[in-house]
Amino acid sequence: MTKLPLGMLPRGLSREQAAEYCGCGSVSSFDDWVRKGIVPRAMRGTNRWDRKAIDRALDRHSGLASEPGRSFEEWAAEHMS
Repeated sequence: MTKLPLGMLPRGLSREQAAEYCGCGSVSSFDDWVRKGIVPRAMRGTNRWDRKAIDRALDRHSGLASEPGRSFEEWAAEHMS
């Protein structure tokens, strides 16, 4: 098994890695997020989650990616207060 360079995250995450990456307290909490559609299911034909797909789903769910052209500062002013 090869090791990735320091600081490089794998793109395909196991269920446990995906749960940790999302900040879920447990795998069962992550499974709830999947059932609720907050994050996508594993990639078709695998038991791996695409890290970039998780990022995009969380961006959409948080409202960060909901309005093209909107700056991060505008989003932060609305969501961080």
